[in-house]
Amino acid sequence: MTTLARGTDTLTRDALTVLQPGFTGTSAPDWLLRRLGQGLASVGLFGRNIASPEQVAELTAQLRAERDGLLVAIDEEGGDVTRLEVRTGSSFPGNHALGAVDDVQLTRDVAAELGRRLAACGVNLNWAPSADINSNPANPVIGVRSFGADTALTARHTAAYVEGLQSAGVAACTKHFPGHGDTAVDSHHAMPRIDADLETLHARELAPFRAAIAAGTRAVMSAHILVPVLDPDRPATLSRRILTGLLREELGYDGLIVTDGIEMQAIASTYGIEHGSVLAIAAGADAICVGGGLCDDDTVLRLRDALVDAVRAGELPEERLADAAARVRELARWTEAGARSDRDIGLVAARRALTLTRSDSYAPVTSAPYVAALTPVANIAVGNETPWGVAAELARLLPGTETGSWSAPGAGEGVLRAAGGRRIVAVVRDEHRHPWMSAALDTLLAARPDTIVVEMGVPQAPPRGALHIATHGAARVCGRAAAEVIAGA
Repeated sequence: MTTLARGTDTLTRDALTVLQPGFTGTSAPDWLLRRLGQGLASVGLFGRNIASPEQVAELTAQLRAERDGLLVAIDEEGGDVTRLEVRTGSSFPGNHALGAVDDVQLTRDVAAELGRRLAACGVNLNWAPSADINSNPANPVIGVRSFGADTALTARHTAAYVEGLQSAGVAACTKHFPGHGDTAVDSHHAMPRIDADLETLHARELAPFRAAIAAGTRAVMSAHILVPVLDPDRPATLSRRILTGLLREELGYDGLIVTDGIEMQAIASTYGIEHGSVLAIAAGADAICVGGGLCDDDTVLRLRDALVDAVRAGELPEERLADAAARVRELARWTEAGARSDRDIGLVAARRALTLTRSDSYAPVTSAPYVAALTPVANIAVGNETPWGVAAELARLLPGTETGSWSAPGAGEGVLRAAGGRRIVAVVRDEHRHPWMSAALDTLLAARPDTIVVEMGVPQAPPRGALHIATHGAARVCGRAAAEVIAGA
């Protein structure tokens, strides 16, 4: 047993301080308010907590009535991954669209406006941007969340995003260190592995994080990935070699280190959330993100007690826990209300992100079309509840537009029957990853070569159709920009 330098109350308070839990409901439950009074210093908001910006502002005011200096975090990347606009779709294109434009000032402006809206709701920590390089097109979890596959492009836009977001007084949390782009497994489900050599990692994966650190990112989120060349035994979130040796000492980062969701299966099914949390703090993490799936008082108490018990048993140095808690409080002190902008920069960016390929035979749409949404299963980060596509925006511009959703082999024949004589707009998402989707387009284009194809994922497959529109993301605002082109607006 170790001799504790400080009292039990302080130890327990520090253990609560390093947790970033979620909760259910659009108002704060009683248990959460109690824990805030006992030392909890962060909460995380998810789609389940949000009904409107006004409601979020009321919720964050309720939380801060219990504790000043509170970090309210959210996973608001814009684009496909939105929480603030989970029921309507995002007003901002995501990273891939911004990378396609490749205007760093535009990226900075988009992030600043997004930060302004978050700050107006009382949110002061954003688990964004994703600095992952989409080096593996088959990656099931990153895709359009990345600025692209080019290292230099991703680095400069990561830095611009950090600068823009933090100009609004909202702390950026650059993720997923040391880089999740070259994986073929989703860490929500299992442990991904990156087998790149050290030279490649430094030249490719780490470059955007160096840029983010130089830009002053206030937080970095670790990835639940195994990188044997860095640590053959433990994933990044639990690796002292990676979090302390590489991120802190070699790259010189001194801000907050936040884990990805500790209940994700890459950690939970291998180490368990209690032991995983202890190992993460010991490795150099300062805050444990939990609550995407586990979001109750029992979980918070289990993790708090696991940290306290680990200190008492000598498994976790008391000074390491105290240092982690101090970093959380320091970030809370930094966050203040930021700048404002009235420009609809999201739509400006989405329009500029479009890539159009027209055939010689293309004819404009002159009447209400049939929109066929060829819908894949969304990855967990995106969620199934966020609307996507162009149908709603086209219906506004071309009243009478009809739509249907298709997600199985043989979809092409079904779309042809449902469309009748209407012009077909086929909306896809990562066609290159879904053979049934490609087959459906083959059927549609063979029968109806005037079909318009809208790709709302990564445009890896060759453009085809009378008009091919690549939006580089499925945010609502990207659908609006594409609909404007289709309708000739």
